[in-house]
Amino acid sequence: MIFRQVFIILGIVTGSLMAIFLLYQVIMRIVRKIIHFPAPAFIGRFLDSDHRRRLQPPEAIIERSGIKEGDTALEIGCGSGAFTTFVARAVRNTGTLNALDIQPEMLEQLRKKLRRPEFKDIHNIKPVCASAYSLPFPDRSIDIVYMVSVFQEIPDRSKALLEIKRVLKDGGILAISEFFVDPDYPLRKTTVKQGVEEGFSLDKVFGSFWNYTVRFKNN
Repeated sequence: MIFRQVFIILGIVTGSLMAIFLLYQVIMRIVRKIIHFPAPAFIGRFLDSDHRRRLQPPEAIIERSGIKEGDTALEIGCGSGAFTTFVARAVRNTGTLNALDIQPEMLEQLRKKLRRPEFKDIHNIKPVCASAYSLPFPDRSIDIVYMVSVFQEIPDRSKALLEIKRVLKDGGILAISEFFVDPDYPLRKTTVKQGVEEGFSLDKVFGSFWNYTVRFKNN
């Protein structure tokens, strides 16, 4: 009898939490359709959390994106650096990671993070404050551009993709990773269509409906 009551209570709590989550998703998706804005700097500490990385493992992001040692990489929308240090170690000291964000406050959080003792071995991250519409890099100078739950936050995605094409080397990679929990989450076919329409070649799609990476090549 007691166990039955416990299971009933657990069911009610789980159902309530699910209902709250779904309501949050509906409200946020409606808001984001109307108003486009980057993730506010005050949530940087929540975005850069081990809990998030359990749901979006950096190792999977790196492998799916095709990031490798020696790459000159560009992360658009690095925020406070949830994945930045992992990628910096993946490209090693023979590579460079340009960590770009439009918000100076986010980059300051990243710099503060890099001053911690556990990251003293990382010397190849270059924080860059700039817009995705005007990337401060020469033509064909970047091996790989990647974004993690960022692309849909950019209001004019076509303009950003054209600028990414400009800085990517011929045959360079664009990797876009998305996660269902993100209010801006698009279907895989939407991401594929957006990249192909701007002249990228689809290389491969990894993951599932909930958590995926679309990898393109620059023609």
